[in-house]
Amino acid sequence: MTALTASAPRAERALHDCRDAYAATLIELAAADPRVVVVVNDSTGSSKLGEFGKQFPDRLINVGIAEQDMVGVGAGLANGGKIPFVSAASCFLTARALEQIKVDAAYSNNNIKLCGMSPGMAYGELGATHHSIEDLAWLRVIPNLTVIVPADPVETAQALRWAAEHTGPVFVRVSRMGVPDVNPAGYEFVPGRAVTLREGTDVTIIATGTVVSRALDAADDLALAGISARVLSMPTIKPIDTDAIVAAARETGAIVTVEEALTSGGLGGAVAETVVRHHPVPMRFVGVPDAFAPTGSTSWLFDHFGISAAGIDAAVRDVLDR
Repeated sequence: MTALTASAPRAERALHDCRDAYAATLIELAAADPRVVVVVNDSTGSSKLGEFGKQFPDRLINVGIAEQDMVGVGAGLANGGKIPFVSAASCFLTARALEQIKVDAAYSNNNIKLCGMSPGMAYGELGATHHSIEDLAWLRVIPNLTVIVPADPVETAQALRWAAEHTGPVFVRVSRMGVPDVNPAGYEFVPGRAVTLREGTDVTIIATGTVVSRALDAADDLALAGISARVLSMPTIKPIDTDAIVAAARETGAIVTVEEALTSGGLGGAVAETVVRHHPVPMRFVGVPDAFAPTGSTSWLFDHFGISAAGIDAAVRDVLDR
C-alpha cells in the first residue's frame, strides 16, 4: 500500500492508555480472588504493574528476561490452582515463547492468561525486533487459545474480567498507544461477538484494537461523499463472529479489514477465510503488508502503511470501484 497522510485527529477526543485499565483491573481481580497472580519478564514498569506489586508483593513473580520460563512458570501456577496473568511485551512473549504457548498453555489446556503488552508498532523507533505485527497470525491458528484484541480501556477491563472467569488459555493484546473510547455506554464484552458501531449499506469496515477509532473516522469521511459504511469492531479474533461477517457480506457486498498487524493471517486472513466459505465478496486489507515494518515513530509507521482514515477511505473506494 502506498503511503497516505492520516486524517487530522478528532481534537475533542481524549486518548487513553489501555495499560492503565489493565493494571487497575488486575488489582481489582487480585483483591477479590487470592488465586490471581501475575508473572512478568522484568517488565513491571512497562506493564504498569508497580502498584500491583506494592499491594500484592507475594503475588508478582518476576522471572527476569526469560520468556520461555515465564510461560512455563505460569503453566505451573495454573496447575497449582492459581489464575496466572503472564505479562510481557507482545513481541517477546509471542515470538520467544511460542513453543511454550503452544504446548504448556494451549495443548495442555492450562488456565493461563497471556497478556501481550505494547503490541503492533507501539515501540516504533526500536524497529522490527520490537514490533509485534505477527502475533495475531501466529496465535489464532493454535487450538484451544482464545485471542482477544480490545479497542479501548472499557473493553480491556471487561476482557480481563471475562478471562479471569473463563477456564482455559487466553491471549489479550493490551494497547500502549493512546486510543479514544469507542464502545457505547453499557457495553458488555462477549467473546466471539462483533460490535456494530455504525450501520451502513454500501460496504463494511471490520477493524480490531487500536484502529477501530480510525475506521469510525473513515466512515464519517465517507459519509460526506455519500458512501454508507458499516463499522464492525471485532474484539475477538478467535473465535471470530462468523454470523456478523456473513451478514456484512450479504447486506453490504464488500468488506475492508483494518488491523495494526500483518494483513496476512490476522484479522484480514480470518475474515477472508470466513467470507470465502460462506458468501464471497470483494475485499481489501488495511494493515502491514508482507514486510518488516521499518524504524520510525508509531504515528509515522501508521501513515507509512496507510493505517489511517485516509488509507481506509482509499481502500473502500478501491473495493467499490471493482
